[in-house]
Amino acid sequence: MTTRELAATVGTSEATVVRFVRNLGYSSYSVFIKHLRQRIDSELTLMDRNRLAETDEAGGSAGLANIVNQEIENLKMLQASIDPDQADNIVKLLGQSEFVYVVGSRLSYAPAYYMGWAMTKIRKNIHILKGSDRTAVDWLTIASPDSAVVIVATSRYPNELIRIGKMVRRQGLKLIPLADSTSCPLIHFSHHSLVSPLKAIPYMGSPTSLTCLIKFLVHAVAETTQGEALTAHQEKLEQAYRENDILFNFEKK
Repeated sequence: MTTRELAATVGTSEATVVRFVRNLGYSSYSVFIKHLRQRIDSELTLMDRNRLAETDEAGGSAGLANIVNQEIENLKMLQASIDPDQADNIVKLLGQSEFVYVVGSRLSYAPAYYMGWAMTKIRKNIHILKGSDRTAVDWLTIASPDSAVVIVATSRYPNELIRIGKMVRRQGLKLIPLADSTSCPLIHFSHHSLVSPLKAIPYMGSPTSLTCLIKFLVHAVAETTQGEALTAHQEKLEQAYRENDILFNFEKK
C-alpha cells in the first residue's frame, strides 16, 4: 500500500501515517515497508505463504503470465540495486583466490551448485559444499588461508549456513554471501556481499534473479581470465569429456 491507501484503509490522514512511521524510527515510509516485508518474509510459515498465494491465485496462461511478470520485476530490481564496487571486489576474489568454496542449503543449494559447476569451466580448485552435510565443516577447517567462501542464502535462512559463515570468519577466510534480501544475517559479518532482492514475498522461493546474479559473476570472472590459461583449462575438460564419453555425441548415436 501507498501512504494514501493505508490512510484510507484505517481511516486517518497521510500525515498521521508518516508520523507513525517516523515515531517507529524509520526515515521514510518506503524504508519502513522494506523492513516490514523482510521481517514478514523471514517469519511466514508455509501455511501463511499458501494463504498469501491464494489471494493472488490465477490459473492457466494467466497464472504463467503473473509468475513471469513477477520475475521480470525481480530482475529489474536486481539491475537497479546491484553495487558495482561490491561486484568488482567479488569478481577479483573469485578469480584470484587459490580455492573457492560454494555453499548452499535447502533451496539455495540449487543456485549454489549451478555456480560451482559453472566456475569449474573457467578455473580450477572449485569445491561445492552442501550446508546440511557436516563434512562441510571438515573441508572449511582444512581450507587454504587463501580461500574465498561463497554462501548462497535464501529466506528463510537456514541456521546451518549462518553457523558456517561464522566459522569461515573465525578461520580467516573471505566470506561472500549472495542473498535475496538485505535482512540476511550473513551480510552483517561478511567481507563482501551482493543482494538480489525480491519484489514480492515468494510462496516456494524464487531463485531466478539470484541465478541471474550468479551467471553475471561467473561471466565476469571468465572475462578476467581470458587467454592461454583459460583455453588450456577448457581444452583439458573437453578432452576428458571425449575420452570418458561424458556427453551425447550425434556421431555415435
